Amino acid sequence: MKTRNKLIPILAIVGCAMAQPTNAHHAFSAEFDAEKPVEVKGVVTKFELVNPHSWLYLDVKQADGTVVNWGFEFGAPFNLKEKGISKKTLTPGTEITINGFKAKNGQNFGYAVTTTLPDGSSVKTGGAQDAPETPKPAASVPSTTSTASATPQQ
Repeated sequence: MKTRNKLIPILAIVGCAMAQPTNAHHAFSAEFDAEKPVEVKGVVTKFELVNPHSWLYLDVKQADGTVVNWGFEFGAPFNLKEKGISKKTLTPGTEITINGFKAKNGQNFGYAVTTTLPDGSSVKTGGAQDAPETPKPAASVPSTTSTASATPQQ
């Protein structure tokens, strides 16, 4: 009996030492295209602070005047909070600019690398460790209005 009582803690320690963390998290490249940088300027409609990724949605006025809703993956709520981003920072109606990468599925979704706030400050809002560096800003596109637009970068 004494041997069995000594063996259980030893096996537990060995088991813990041999265990490796499971990484079920998706990589940036699983959903987003590093070859399709995008700059989107629009008005916040919804901001969801959820783990493991927060999501921000904004209405973007296209060149033809139609409004399209885009969704962007942000980092984890705790990381955003450390950078000063909260639901009070990105309330519905706030005009922002996001530089990031378009989703591989071709829909109006993307990964936000940086977000430029109304005061002109820029915050790294993405959280993926394997995401590419911040894309270069797209060339400005002439517009007849001063409202939001989405510009794929070349």
